[in-house]
Amino acid sequence: MNFNYANPYPSHRTPLFARNVVATSHPLAAQTGLRILQQGGNAVDAAVATAAIMTLVEPVSNGLGSDAFCILWDGTQLHGLNASGRAPQGWTPDYFRSKYGPGSTAPPKRGIDSVTVPGAVSAWVTLSQRFGKLAFADLLAPAIEIAERGYVVSPWVAQKWAAPVDELQGQPGFAQTFLPRGRAPAVGELFQFSAAARALRLIAQTSGEAFYRGEIAHAIAQFSKQHGGLLSQADLSAHQCEWVRPIERRYRGHTLHEIPPNGQGIAALMALGMLEQFDLKSMAVDGVDAQHLQIEAMKLAFADVYRFVAEPASMTVTPDQLLSDDYLALRARLIDPNRAQNFHAGNPIKGGTIYLTAADESGMMVSFIQSNYMGFGSGCVEPTFGISLQDRGHCFSLDSASPNLVAPGKRPFHTIIPAFLTKDGQPVMSFGVMGANMQPQGHVQTLVRMLDYGQNPQAACDAPRWRYNSGRSLNAELAMPSATVQGLLARGHQIEQIADSYQDFGAGQFIWRMGEPGLHGYLAASDPRRDGQAVGF
Repeated sequence: MNFNYANPYPSHRTPLFARNVVATSHPLAAQTGLRILQQGGNAVDAAVATAAIMTLVEPVSNGLGSDAFCILWDGTQLHGLNASGRAPQGWTPDYFRSKYGPGSTAPPKRGIDSVTVPGAVSAWVTLSQRFGKLAFADLLAPAIEIAERGYVVSPWVAQKWAAPVDELQGQPGFAQTFLPRGRAPAVGELFQFSAAARALRLIAQTSGEAFYRGEIAHAIAQFSKQHGGLLSQADLSAHQCEWVRPIERRYRGHTLHEIPPNGQGIAALMALGMLEQFDLKSMAVDGVDAQHLQIEAMKLAFADVYRFVAEPASMTVTPDQLLSDDYLALRARLIDPNRAQNFHAGNPIKGGTIYLTAADESGMMVSFIQSNYMGFGSGCVEPTFGISLQDRGHCFSLDSASPNLVAPGKRPFHTIIPAFLTKDGQPVMSFGVMGANMQPQGHVQTLVRMLDYGQNPQAACDAPRWRYNSGRSLNAELAMPSATVQGLLARGHQIEQIADSYQDFGAGQFIWRMGEPGLHGYLAASDPRRDGQAVGF
């Protein structure tokens, strides 16, 4: 790929070139991954160590009670890992309606009844055991040290730490854990997390057994019961990761790979399948024509995803049906180049998050994401071990017609999606863009910039973004050209420009393979919308 290395956007960042690289949204985590690589670890070792650090330094976005997904290239083939947890066995629609009222449409957004089984720790263990080189305990040692000694809170993290305090301070364990001075930490203050250090040490010593079948599992189950929840030790003990085959779609001579449902990665594949029907390259990269088409394709994809995508056993259509050439061409024909529309699901049947990526000179590349969903997840924190529990259960529905109807042991619809790009069966890029439903939108917008317009990954990362919400409602960054904003308004889009890029537009990390890994190495980029870095040697 012949990239244009002139960056037309206001950014202080340039692409990083190295044979061994790590990119994520916090410098301490990226540098930990680099340290593991320098100690002889591979990209998987670096990813696991980085992920463990991220639970500490960005606790708003993820924690030991998060879920995770991964796509990795092992040097010869691609693997997908689904480490999302399931609903407690006691969860039924009647349970929620009897507790929260007959008019309830979903499990609560916060609190103990939004907590599903955490899967992130199982992802670390599974990846390490199958692909890692170093001892698992060695990978968690840096995180244990940081948890015990503490770290100084950075500006982005401090801002987001303070935002949900009023909403969450009454949740069990939250104030005790995350408001050490009776408030959120200020920029430059030290935060120590001794409870998490205790948990990490047990996880390291037992290769995760303590978390799912031992002392930590018992503590989580007792905490849940004490506060009226149904998550049990049996639910934790039953948890297992699942190796999956990534789903894929060709675009401009490349192939994008995503984790299959229960996640929303298929939305990016569908939108790109529709955009292949248009000559985007003939349009200005930041102009209204190209942006309008991407927005409309994304809206069509979401209409289908929100109607059909769920735990695979509950879906009434298959991913292959949603990704068929004929169906996507039919959907693309609904796009009016001159007018924004509201779209509904078609008929494809024929008769809060952190992302990291790492790559090493052997050729191994890892695309990894973990999240507690909304900021601080459920807000519930088991205090003995500092387990900040996710609120992914809120993604279930209580509508009997929905494929995401809550049920015992079922996995909820998931927003977090790692991504991977190949060409002719060979790896090209491991990447991801954090941020709820912004994630497939970020995948589409950055890939279009790279593959249609030749922008290098850092420029594609720095470029202004939009975010589709619902109907004809969009958010746009202040940096989006005013002529483009006015043009989109004229076509019927309802746009609110947002100054807070952290909140609404996600953050990407990209590693592009430049040639032979041990010779040419990689190009890495890290999003300026976070504190992160791309580092390498």
